[in-house]
Amino acid sequence: MVSKEENILFAAEKLFAEKGFDGTSTREISKAANVNISMISYYFGSKEKLYEKLVEYRIAEGQFFSKDILERTDMNEWEKIVKIVDQFAGRVRHHKCFYRIMQREQLYTDNPKIVAFLKQTKMGFISMYSQILESGLEKGIFTKNPPIYLLHATVSGTLFYASNAKDMYKEFLNDTEEEDVFEEKYYTELNKHIKYILKDLLGYEEN
Repeated sequence: MVSKEENILFAAEKLFAEKGFDGTSTREISKAANVNISMISYYFGSKEKLYEKLVEYRIAEGQFFSKDILERTDMNEWEKIVKIVDQFAGRVRHHKCFYRIMQREQLYTDNPKIVAFLKQTKMGFISMYSQILESGLEKGIFTKNPPIYLLHATVSGTLFYASNAKDMYKEFLNDTEEEDVFEEKYYTELNKHIKYILKDLLGYEEN
């Protein structure tokens, strides 16, 4: 069940992605969420606080899956890397609006809370990769030790660029398949591509 608060957040997310923070009014949000405009003040206080809550909400989801992967004892370090890529790619694919907002915020934000949220997210991913890489090197699963910050940049940068360029590539390939069919194939290939790059960067060889 989606709560009233979440309903407002998700409606606002689509509008913020499409129009930006400044271009979106609380009246538009209330209309999209099918609630009285006073409900936004009741749950969030202001449009700015709603925006911050949305970022906090989505980031908390990502932190949960990160912590879960690190604590898994039923998979080795390469399998954890694979899981991270699958989860991250899935989030970028299924939460397009939020990641469109985040890419914009990385360039233009002057909200100190958003800046802190973004930094927290990046540091969390870098720490996760670092722990997995260190453990994998100790066990001999990985034979190369790439700069950890570039490892994260390789994954996130490839995912964001490819996600943004999906429609262009569909046109370039002259692909006439239904959108959902092409998207499934596209993200499957994207996942394989990222894992292929990571195998080389980490020096991982399957037995």
